[in-house]
Amino acid sequence: MKIRYLMLHAYGMGGTVRTVVNQANAMAAAGHDVELVSVVRRRDRPRFTLDPRVTITTLVDQRAGRRPDSFGRRVWRRVRGKVVPRGEFAAGYFTERVEWAAMDYCAKLRDGVLVTTRPALNLISARRTPRSVIRVAQEHMNLSAYPETIRREIARHYGRLDAVTVLTRTNRLEYQRLLPRTPIVQIPNALHKVDQERSRQVDPVVVAAGRLVPQKGFDLLIQAFAQVVAEHPEWRLRIFGTGPRRGELAGLVEQYGLGGHVALPGRTDQLDRELTEASVYALSSRFEGLPMVMIEAMTHGLPVVAFDCPTGPGDVLTDGVDGVLVPPRDVDALAAALKRVVADRQLRVRMGRQAVKTSRAYAPELVMPLWEDLFSELLEGERVIDNFWSAR
Repeated sequence: MKIRYLMLHAYGMGGTVRTVVNQANAMAAAGHDVELVSVVRRRDRPRFTLDPRVTITTLVDQRAGRRPDSFGRRVWRRVRGKVVPRGEFAAGYFTERVEWAAMDYCAKLRDGVLVTTRPALNLISARRTPRSVIRVAQEHMNLSAYPETIRREIARHYGRLDAVTVLTRTNRLEYQRLLPRTPIVQIPNALHKVDQERSRQVDPVVVAAGRLVPQKGFDLLIQAFAQVVAEHPEWRLRIFGTGPRRGELAGLVEQYGLGGHVALPGRTDQLDRELTEASVYALSSRFEGLPMVMIEAMTHGLPVVAFDCPTGPGDVLTDGVDGVLVPPRDVDALAAALKRVVADRQLRVRMGRQAVKTSRAYAPELVMPLWEDLFSELLEGERVIDNFWSAR
């Protein structure tokens, strides 16, 4: 079958890019004709390895810089209205030229499967892609995390899609309440690999990773870790990632006198090694979709201490079995859970062993066939069941 994945920036970093590239590679390996379409391009090479059988196409090449929109787009916007609503997390990418290019691409398709990968692109596909194309919208974030402007447009337009896929049971219930007549299909993201070297639980290191943005709550984690080192001064926290809040986080580290305990080393190409050499993974997000780095940490036998934020951690972890869940944004509770885990190696070993077992549900050989089955059913006009995947 012909499968096209429409992404905002296939050359970029991030969990969504990685999981969609993994999916495209898997579909190509299964013998399908796969095209990865990047709406914009700002780098020479993709950050993640593409199977040579996957064709990659760019709609708007911005490697030489973003040039001003032309062709009377401002007039067009006033007359026709903007498809990408205010509040979309990547709205800044969608100038008139970029939005028009995505709309034009979708409108010209005639067959196959089109998979779109964020609300802006899902809305464009719902409104512009012909019905002769199977239109599948991927949602990588929980519905409640979006502002009202986005939720209103989702409610208005997603019903035209052939299926909306979500990552967790909580996501599925949210979208079913909003879109009772639309097939909502639960398929998690797949790990790139489940058989990883495991932590020996001897290094006093807590690891966290993600974009340095408010969503990830690293400011809360640093505050909690100040309480941890007051009782366990040998422990260190390493937060991997880049983003606009690095300066603010560095200031917080200095404010709490944690210069010898908390490091912000930036992006790493050796995250698997860093996870192997750690003993605990911390997730401090204010909200999530499905936290794949957390699940990757579990493949290394790391217990997880996490805020039970919407959504993701509670859909994966069993409190007290493979990790510890604490109330969202409760810094004192996060600190207490971290102190409990870092102080007890046997607890970490036991939880880490269970974490490995939990992570196997996200193995690519289990998840990828679900996508192939979904596409086949849609192409054949079969009814898509709403409980397509179960996390347990």
